[in-house]
Amino acid sequence: MQRYKSYRELLRDVLPHDEYVLLPRSFDIIGEIAIIQLPRELLSKASIIGNAILKVHKNVRCVYAKVGSVKGAFRLPHLLHIAGIKLEETTHKEYGLTFFVDIKRCYFSPRLANEHRRIAQLVKDGEYVVDMFSGVGPFAIHIASLRKAVVYAIDINPYAYRCLKRNILLNRRRLQGVVIPICSDAREVAMHLKGIANRVIMNLPEHAHNFLRHAILFLKDEGIIHLYSFEEIPHPEEDSLKRAREQLEPLGCHIEVLYSRTIKEISPKRRYVVLDLLIKKRIP
Repeated sequence: MQRYKSYRELLRDVLPHDEYVLLPRSFDIIGEIAIIQLPRELLSKASIIGNAILKVHKNVRCVYAKVGSVKGAFRLPHLLHIAGIKLEETTHKEYGLTFFVDIKRCYFSPRLANEHRRIAQLVKDGEYVVDMFSGVGPFAIHIASLRKAVVYAIDINPYAYRCLKRNILLNRRRLQGVVIPICSDAREVAMHLKGIANRVIMNLPEHAHNFLRHAILFLKDEGIIHLYSFEEIPHPEEDSLKRAREQLEPLGCHIEVLYSRTIKEISPKRRYVVLDLLIKKRIP
């Protein structure tokens, strides 16, 4: 029996060349579920593609096609079941931590594993951290697993909140710090947790800049904001910083860039970027 290194290799002689060249070179695996973004030109072959993934990746039991982009307040893609048994919930391992994920109702990206860990390693014992858009809790739980910190994990999505609480329990023996789950709009929570945080995480790339005025309410007089956003080429990181300055400098904030990076390509002209910003607030 022939063994294939990739699903694309398996499909090389199955699909016509004009369809084969459209096959994505990578896809996400969350627990036992694979999610592949297919162009509309390949949707008629979705079942063939899904079964090829099942054949090559024995740990995968279910395959979904992601059609279109992530949209809405909950950052959810449109998923089409194309192969295997129909699963919507799974557990995913990341750096030895366990995450329960409802893939149709919650946002989760396994491609951010290294970024989750990077932020956790920056936190110091004793810090207070606010994750304004926590999802199922990867940033928060990574931080609490490494540091004796307090993390306020906020999300407006009740399904993400349910997964977050479950993930706190699943990882409770590995946590040094404390994760406090909150199901609410981060803008409302900011009015009740003013000046508490050493750092704020803002992973809402479509709209994060619109929340900066609320993010600084969480911060002490000086603190760090980890700002994630989608930006256009050719200067994605510079454009993100420009927009941040436009929001915060009129409020008297001094901004220093500690770190910036393009994390990944979203489309040929769009990039997913992160800025670590040291914010010094104006003291009346």
